[in-house]
Amino acid sequence: MKPDDFRVPEGKKLHLRKWPTKVRRVYKSKAHYREMLGEHVGRLDALQQLLYASDQYAVLLIFQAMDAAGKDGVIRHVMSGVNPQGCQVFSFKHPSASELAHDFLWRTTRNLPERGKIGIFNRSYYEEVLIARVHPEILHAENVPEDGGKKIWEERFRSITGLERHLHANGTRVIKFFLHLSKEEQRKRFLARIDEPEKNWKFSTGDIEERGFWKDYMHAYEQCLAATSTRESPWYAIPADDKENARLIVSQIVVDRLEALDMHYPPTSPERRRELQVIRKRLAKASG
Repeated sequence: MKPDDFRVPEGKKLHLRKWPTKVRRVYKSKAHYREMLGEHVGRLDALQQLLYASDQYAVLLIFQAMDAAGKDGVIRHVMSGVNPQGCQVFSFKHPSASELAHDFLWRTTRNLPERGKIGIFNRSYYEEVLIARVHPEILHAENVPEDGGKKIWEERFRSITGLERHLHANGTRVIKFFLHLSKEEQRKRFLARIDEPEKNWKFSTGDIEERGFWKDYMHAYEQCLAATSTRESPWYAIPADDKENARLIVSQIVVDRLEALDMHYPPTSPERRRELQVIRKRLAKASG
């Protein structure tokens, strides 16, 4: 399978029940998985250095998913070899009172990556068309004018795609991942969080309550992904029932998208080259 096989098509309806949560493994064994991931991470580290040196683009990776889909694991494993100075991760939980007093994009746009860096949003402004759609009380807390009515989601989709077009035009490449987990696999992972003491901290009763809204969330994701997957800023729906496979698919997509930027290290002018050669001669003659 090719990475583009997981790209959500632009302008078409999406039926997640028909979208796979598990596909044939791209690796042959655990050792092969570690080898492939290590290669991807090494390439990503080199590309991030080139991203910084070329000083032309920024990259924003967005991760959305249901609970236990493995967002934290993907971020931790895929970005493990990248220089921390060139990569920042932001997680967005329930909005604060100050954040609720602003428009829904405000709290996330403050943390957009600068040129030369990779920014990672573990959940994002997309929460405002997902969890806020499933739980209207969140929307009410934002005191959104009532004249929005049922069109509020379409308006927010337009605001989001408008923002992403603006970012793309100004050098920020937005790559979005929905980790597509089956309800049965989530049940198994919840059981593991209960049965294994070292995982108990990951589980809360709220996780079970949210599981009761599964159909509502799937509907919200279908509407969101279909409305906001664009040629410039696509969504990738990654089969997430196999954690290792998901990590390899995500890392390959990120590497491919960065390589497609065709970045180059800044050229050295003849004057600068002569200056460096003079300095080199002085250093070569100097003793310890």
